[in-house]
Amino acid sequence: MLDGVRDRVRTGAQRLRRVERRELREFRRWMETTDHLVHLSMLVVVPLLIGLVTALANAVPSLTFLLFPPLASGTYTLFVDPTGKYSSPGRFVAGLTLGAACGLAALWVSQSFLTTPPGPFAVNAVAAGGAVLLTGLVTWPLGIEEPSGYATALLTLLLQPAQRFPYLGSIFLASSFVAVVFTVWRERFYDRRATYLYESTQGDDHVLVPMRGETPGRTALLGARLAAAHDAGKVVLLDLVPDQAVAAAERALLDGEDTDIDPDDGGDEPLDEELGTRVDALEREAGRIETRAGVPCEVVVAVDDGTPAATTLGTADAVNCDLVVAPYESEHGALTPYLRRLLGGDTDVLVHRSRTERTRWKHVLVSVRRVSDVSHNMVDFATRLAGRSGRVAVATCIGARSDRRRAEEMLADLVEPFEGSFETRVARTDIQSFLTETGSQYDLVVIGASQDRSAASRFVSPPTFERLDAVEADVAIVDRN
Repeated sequence: MLDGVRDRVRTGAQRLRRVERRELREFRRWMETTDHLVHLSMLVVVPLLIGLVTALANAVPSLTFLLFPPLASGTYTLFVDPTGKYSSPGRFVAGLTLGAACGLAALWVSQSFLTTPPGPFAVNAVAAGGAVLLTGLVTWPLGIEEPSGYATALLTLLLQPAQRFPYLGSIFLASSFVAVVFTVWRERFYDRRATYLYESTQGDDHVLVPMRGETPGRTALLGARLAAAHDAGKVVLLDLVPDQAVAAAERALLDGEDTDIDPDDGGDEPLDEELGTRVDALEREAGRIETRAGVPCEVVVAVDDGTPAATTLGTADAVNCDLVVAPYESEHGALTPYLRRLLGGDTDVLVHRSRTERTRWKHVLVSVRRVSDVSHNMVDFATRLAGRSGRVAVATCIGARSDRRRAEEMLADLVEPFEGSFETRVARTDIQSFLTETGSQYDLVVIGASQDRSAASRFVSPPTFERLDAVEADVAIVDRN
C-alpha cells in the first residue's frame, strides 16, 4: 500500500514538473515580445523605484509628496519606450530639474510683483502660465524638453517657503537615481534581451537533417551553416531504412565492420552493394559538410516503422538535436504528410526548398506579419546564414496607408536586438505578389509556417509557403514548437 502511495506521489510530482517546465517555456516565449517585456518591466521596476525613493524621502521632513507625481510619470516615460525621444537619462534629469527651477523663478516673480489669490492652495494664474512658458523657453533651445518638467514647474507654486530649495535638490537627486537604474536596465538587460530571452540565439545549434527528398545535400549544408554560427554546433545526418536488419548492416558499414546480412534467397551481394553505395554517399556528404561549414557531422541510422515523422522527431530527441532541417516535399501542391507531422511536433523545424544549386545564402529576405518568438527565430537564422558580410532584409506587407507607421515601428523593434546591419521594407501589397516580385533579388526567402492560424482560416486562404511556386529563390519555412 505504501509503495502505491509513493508511486502516485512520484507520478504527481513528475506531472507537476512537466507542467512547470511547460509554463516556464511559454512564459519565456511570451517575454520575447518586446512590448510584453517593457510593460512587465514597468510593472516591476517603476513601483519599486518610486517606493524606494519615497522611503528615502520620508527621512527628510522638509520634503513634500509633491515630488513624486512628476517623478512617477517621468519614470514611466523612460521605461515605456526605452529607445524613444524622451528616453534619454540626461534629458530626464535636466528636464525635471530645470522645470522645478523655472517654477521657483515664476513663484519668486509672482510673490514680488503680483497678488496671490486667497486660499491655502491658491495660485496666481499669471505665475502658472509664466512657469510653463519659462520652462519651454529654457528647455526647448537646450534640446531637453521633458513632459514631466512642466509638472515640476507647476507643483513648485504650491510649496511652502521651507520646502522650495530642498524640493529642487530632491528632484535632482531622485531623478538622477532613477536615471542610473534605467541606464543599467537598458544597457545590461534590454539591449541584450536577445541573448538572455531569445531561445534561438542560445540553441538551435544541434541540427538533424533527414536525408530524403530531391535535394538533401543542399539542405544539409544549409543546416550546417546554421549550426556553424555557434561554437557548440553539430550536424547529424539521418538515414531512414525499412527494417532492423538493414539498419544493423548499415551501422556496421558506417563503423567499418563487415555486414552480416544473409537472406535466404541468396541476394546478399546486390544488397551489400546498395548499402555500400548508400554509406559511401552519406560519408562523403558528412565530410563535405565538415570541410565546407567547419562543423562536426555524424551519420545515424533509424528504422522507419511506418511513421517516419515520429521516427525523425524521436531520433532528434535521442541524439540531442534541437532543430530539424528537412528538405521540401510537396504532394498535390501542398506539404507532404511527413512534413506536416514534423511541423506539428515538439521540436523546432526548418523546411528548405531549394530552387538552385546554391550552397551559400548571403542575401536573405525575412517576411514577417508581427513580432513574435517565431519572427525572432527567423531573423536569427537569417543573420546566421548571411554572416558579417551578408545582407538581411526584414519585410512586412500592409493594406491601408495608415498602417505604414505602425509597420515601420514593428520592424524597427524586431531587428533592434540583433547585431548587424538590416534593411527594413514595408510593402503596400499582398505577401504573395511582393515575394514573387522581389524574391529573385535574394538568395533565400524566410517565412513562417502559419501554425497559429485556425483551420478555417487555412482553408479559406492557404499558407503563404504553399503559394510561392513563382518565387525564384530558395525558401525556408520556419516553425517553433
